[in-house]
Amino acid sequence: MMADAAADWEALLSRDTDAARLQRGDLDALAALLARYQNRLYRYLLRLVRDPAIAEDLFQQTWVRVVEKIRRYDPRRSFEAWLFAVARNLAIDHLRRRAPESLDDAGPAGAAETPAARVASAEPGVLAGLLARERAELVAQVLAELPLIYRETLTLRFEEEMKLEEIAALLAVPLSTVKTRLRRGLEMMRHRLENLAGESSWP
Repeated sequence: MMADAAADWEALLSRDTDAARLQRGDLDALAALLARYQNRLYRYLLRLVRDPAIAEDLFQQTWVRVVEKIRRYDPRRSFEAWLFAVARNLAIDHLRRRAPESLDDAGPAGAAETPAARVASAEPGVLAGLLARERAELVAQVLAELPLIYRETLTLRFEEEMKLEEIAALLAVPLSTVKTRLRRGLEMMRHRLENLAGESSWP
């Protein structure tokens, strides 16, 4: 437990140090930050826009915007939250330009899934692995079909493992709103999974 806490503190300190170095114009710090966040940030953007090519484009735009605006970054804030806010603003701008997806409307079926959703389970046995993978893909499919406000909140909480307070700050909404979106999003997922897989498979 102590070792985990120390590792978390060192990781936080490293992120803050790299952000401070980037503010001073050290581009090596940019490479370090990009390497640390590239998988998570791309996955988050893919969940929002559900198109790998667009997510990649927004990913690149995010880092360009980070370099442009790094001098405005307040070191008292979490760099991670600031970075994800930059990415989110670009994604929301894209969705609004593309238009008709309201933040409250459900998206179309057949949306893109993350590569992680396709990875087979590490459980022993081929059959167990196939079943686990099928269930993971089903969950990813249902998540992709949720309205954006719920899809995003569930992604930040369960995939990016952000705290509720961090999500509230990132989305610029009250903590109570985050809790409500999580509850409703999970209820919607459960309902859709029960319809797809049968209640006996999702107790």
